[in-house]
Amino acid sequence: MTRDLHSPPRATQSFSAHLAPRASKTKDQRGTLHPAARRLLLDASPHPRLLAQERPGGRGPRKSPLSLPCPSIHPAPASGDPMARAHWGCCPWLVLLCACAWGRPKAVDVGGQDVRNCSINPPYLPVTVVNTTVSLTALRQQMETQNLSAYIIPDTDAHMNEYISQRDERRAWITGFTGSAGTAVVTMKKAAVWTDSRYWTQAERQMDCNWELHKEDTWESYDLALQGSNRHLVSIITNLVDLVWGSERPPVPNQSIYALQEAFTGSTWQEKVSGVRSQMQKHQKTPTAVLLSALEETAWLFNLRASDIPYNPFFYSYALLTDSSIRLFANKSRFSSETLTYLNSSCTGPMCVQIEDYSQVRDSIQAYALGDVRIWIGTSYTTYGIYEVIPKEKLVTDTYSPVMITKAVKNSKEQALLKASHVRDAVAVIRYLVWLEKNVPKGTVDEFSGAELVDKFRGEEQFSSGPSFQTISASGLNAALPHYSPTRELNRKLSSDEMYLLDSGGQYWDGTTDITRTVHWGTPSTFQKEAYTRVLIGNIDLSRLIFPAATSGRMVEAFARRALWDVGLNYGHGTGHGIGNFLCVHEWPVGFQSNNIAMAKGMFTSIEPGYYKDGEFGIRLEDVALVVEAKTKYPGSYLTFEVVSFVPYDRNLIDVSLLSSEHLQYLNRYYQTIREKVGPELQKRQLLEEFQWLQQHTEPLSAKAPDPASWASVLVVSTLAILGWSV
Repeated sequence: MTRDLHSPPRATQSFSAHLAPRASKTKDQRGTLHPAARRLLLDASPHPRLLAQERPGGRGPRKSPLSLPCPSIHPAPASGDPMARAHWGCCPWLVLLCACAWGRPKAVDVGGQDVRNCSINPPYLPVTVVNTTVSLTALRQQMETQNLSAYIIPDTDAHMNEYISQRDERRAWITGFTGSAGTAVVTMKKAAVWTDSRYWTQAERQMDCNWELHKEDTWESYDLALQGSNRHLVSIITNLVDLVWGSERPPVPNQSIYALQEAFTGSTWQEKVSGVRSQMQKHQKTPTAVLLSALEETAWLFNLRASDIPYNPFFYSYALLTDSSIRLFANKSRFSSETLTYLNSSCTGPMCVQIEDYSQVRDSIQAYALGDVRIWIGTSYTTYGIYEVIPKEKLVTDTYSPVMITKAVKNSKEQALLKASHVRDAVAVIRYLVWLEKNVPKGTVDEFSGAELVDKFRGEEQFSSGPSFQTISASGLNAALPHYSPTRELNRKLSSDEMYLLDSGGQYWDGTTDITRTVHWGTPSTFQKEAYTRVLIGNIDLSRLIFPAATSGRMVEAFARRALWDVGLNYGHGTGHGIGNFLCVHEWPVGFQSNNIAMAKGMFTSIEPGYYKDGEFGIRLEDVALVVEAKTKYPGSYLTFEVVSFVPYDRNLIDVSLLSSEHLQYLNRYYQTIREKVGPELQKRQLLEEFQWLQQHTEPLSAKAPDPASWASVLVVSTLAILGWSV
C-alpha cells in the first residue's frame, strides 16, 4: 500500500517549524505555506486569540498542508530549539481533531466525476456530500464563547497515529471529508480544507459549499504565517469539536488489552526494556528516562495488543521508562488479572510495570520533570501537550525514540514469523484471484464485493486478526486514484475489458502483510502492457539491487523509476514503507523517503512502483522485502533485498520483449520460490484448483520468439539467395 500514495503508504503533519514527518504510503513533501492559507488565518477578526492543534501522518508521522506556531503560553522556538520539531499533537487537553459519522447515501457508480458545483445557484451537490451547516454554526458559537478568531482541526489523534479511531475523527466529522490527510481551518466567516492531490476529487464529492478546498500539499510553520499579526496559538483544556459533537461522539474503547503469546514475539518485554535501558546508559547525554508516545511503541515494548485503532492492534497508552521504574499510562480496568501478572504490576521494582491512569500522563510527566532528570523523547511522535510541560534544559531529543529505531530491525525469530505470515497471506490472495477469473466474466462482481471477499479469505487464514488497512479494490479509471477504496454505495463493476488493481493486506499474530497486484482478464492495449512491464522492471531492478550497508533508501529509490523515466513516465507517490510484526502496515522510519533512516540488515520494506493514467487505468506492483546481506565478488559490507510476498504477476500484462535476460532470470527464480513456498500449502489444504492456477502462472518465462510469419519470410529469402535468385 502506498503511503504517500496512501504514502508514503500517509505522512503526518505537525505544527512546528521543523518537524520530522512520518511515512505514509507514498507522499512526503514540504514547502512554504500557501498564501491562501496565510490569508485565511490573518483575515480572521483582529483581536481574539488563534487556537490550533496538530498531528503527524501515514505508510510515518502525518504531515499537514498547513502548520501553525507556538501557543501564546509558550514562547516561539528559536532556531535549533527542539521544540520546533515537537509535534503539537491532538491531546485531550489541547485542541483539535476529526471524525466521521453520517447516513448512508444510495449506491452510485463513481466512474464519472460526480463532484459538487458551488458556482451555480442553487449549487449542485452529489448525494455523497455531507451537510455541515448545523455543526459549523455550533462550532462558531463555541469559538465566540472562547474568544477565538480561528480554529484549526487536523486529522490525527494524541499519538500521531496514521489510522485513528472514530471518536478521534474530528476533521472528518466536521467537514464530511474522510480522506486520511488534510487540515481544516474555521474562522467566523470562512471554512477551508487543505489537502493534497490524492484527495482532491474525494473532497469535492464529500464536502458541501460551506467549505473551500485548497489544492495544495505544501506547508510550513504556522509561526511564519502569524508573524506580526498579533495572534497567538493557545492550549485549551476542552476540545471544541467534541463539545459540538456531544453525545453522538463514539465512546472510549473498552476491549481487553492482552499479551501476545511468546510464540509470536521476538523477545520478552523484559529483554526489550533491558535493551532500551542499555541505550540510555550509552547515550552521551545520559537520559534518566525515555518517554514513549506512539501507540506502536508501547505495544511493541510490552508485547501487548488491543483494537482501539482501525487496522492497527494498539491501545491508548503512554510509557515512561527509567532505570529503576516502568510506568504504563492506560486504562487499568482493561487488563485481565493474567495480563497484570504478566506485567509484574503488583510489585515496584525495576522490572515491574506500574499501571497509571491514561488521563494523568501530562500531570505525571510534569511532576517527574521537577526532579534532577533528563527525558529522552522522539520528536516525531511527541505532542505539544506533553512537550510543553518538560523544561527545555531537561529534554533529550532525537527524531525517533530508541524504541522506534530498535523496532525497525527484526531479529531472526521476528523475520521467520513475518515470512510465515506472508505464505498464508499469499494463499488468501491466490484464492481470490482464481475466484475472480471465474466470476468477473459473469458481470456479477463489483469493487466492493471483491474487497469484502478478499478480506473474508484472509480472515479464514490461521492467526488472522483482520485487514491491515482498507482494501483498495479499483477497476478501470478508479485504479488511477492511488488511494481509492470502494464503498457499498460507491463502486464500479469489474470487467474483463479493464485493468483491476488490488492493494490489500492482513494482520496476523505473527506479522503484518501488504501486497498489490494489477491484472487484466481481456486484451490489454499495447500501451497498458508496456506501462505494466516497465513498472514490473522497476520493481525487479530495486529488488535485485546490491548497495552498500547504511545506504539511505532515498539514494536507491530511483532504480524503481528508471524504466518508466526512460520513456517519459513516472508515478507521484513514494516507493515503499516499513512494515511491522502485527503492528503498523506503514512502519516508520523505514522506507525510501528523504526522512527515512538508512537501510540495515533485518528491516522489512515494501517496494511498490506504479503508473497511473488519469481517467483510464492504474498500475501498482507491491511486494514486501527483507533487507539481507549481499554476496559480492569482493569483500565488503553490502545489502540487497529478499522478497517475501509470494503471488505471481499477471502474465497477460507482461511484454516479454522489454525484459532483459537478467530480468527473466530473476522472475523465473522468484516464480520457483513461489512454487516452493506456497505450492505445498495449497496442496496440504486440498486447494487443487488454486494449485493448478499457481503452477500455470509460475511457468518459466522465456525471451519472446520471433513471429512465425517473419521466420517463414526469412527462410524463403534465404532459400532464394542460395539458389542465386534475386529478391
